[in-house]
Amino acid sequence: MPRFVALLRGVNVGKGNRVPMAEFKQVLEDLGATEVKTLLNSGNAVFSSPARSGPRLAAAIAEALASRLGVVTPVVVKSAAEFARIVDGVPCDPPDGDHSRFLVAFGPDEAALQALQPLVPLATAGERLMITPQAAYLHCPGGLLESAVGEAMLGKAGRGVTTRNWATVRKIAALLPRAGG
Repeated sequence: MPRFVALLRGVNVGKGNRVPMAEFKQVLEDLGATEVKTLLNSGNAVFSSPARSGPRLAAAIAEALASRLGVVTPVVVKSAAEFARIVDGVPCDPPDGDHSRFLVAFGPDEAALQALQPLVPLATAGERLMITPQAAYLHCPGGLLESAVGEAMLGKAGRGVTTRNWATVRKIAALLPRAGG
């Protein structure tokens, strides 16, 4: 059965948009998902589903979260193969000490990622925003809170995507099967 990754945007940050991971897991199981594993408290789940369409799964998850928990939030779903391409396609390998300063932006489609293009000129010396058809990658060695690009991506300019730092991306990838295995 195909494996997927579900990523929620902006949950469990501050007082709003609270999604307990046990309830997130239950929502996924009620939608027919099996082998559900949540990771951290930031809206990450890996699961199996007979469904074949990530966008349809994302819409169903978003609808279920809104109706059951009253949380309206964007949901991005990637197949295991898509997620592997995003991890393997990283344009530069972040140094071990910079995994928390290296963000991957996941969008529902290429248009959402291309909408980040106006942020590229905001990068200061040492920062890099790299946008590919599969994901956008932001390295801000001075720290995310010190980065104009990072601030914009986490705010309105990045509302069409959801971000995870490289350490979290690697933890999610470790829960997924690799090709041939």
